[in-house]
Amino acid sequence: MKEDLHPEWYPEAEVVVNGEVVMRVGATKPRLNVEIWSGTHPFYTGQQRLLDTEGQVERFLRRLQRREEMVTEDATEEEQRSPLALSIDEIGLPTRAATALRNEGLTTVGDIFERYQQGEDALLAITGVGQRALIDIKKFLRAEGLIE
Repeated sequence: MKEDLHPEWYPEAEVVVNGEVVMRVGATKPRLNVEIWSGTHPFYTGQQRLLDTEGQVERFLRRLQRREEMVTEDATEEEQRSPLALSIDEIGLPTRAATALRNEGLTTVGDIFERYQQGEDALLAITGVGQRALIDIKKFLRAEGLIE
């Protein structure tokens, strides 16, 4: 074997944690400085510590808040997209029928739908709403899935 090939062996090398010698082991250096060892590591001690490094909890709470805001916005958008919230202009009724409905206080599809549920005669009783307007209303309500 070649001379001076292997490093020097220290059978009583010190293991130092935070300036304190915690054990002696065999090593190629006389002193080993370590930050964590089995005496302080949570895995070996059975103690769990919650470390909030770099604001992980705050970041999580911000993400959670953004998620809740998105869900609220989606619910609001869905409410606005509801066919019942649409104006009666969306139905495409003749001007005379649309005006007659507005004069009765029916401004949204939801209002017309409520009146329709009372029966077709409830809509036909409105002066200015005839059979043609009723047919258009029923077509629209079917297309939106409100009636069969």
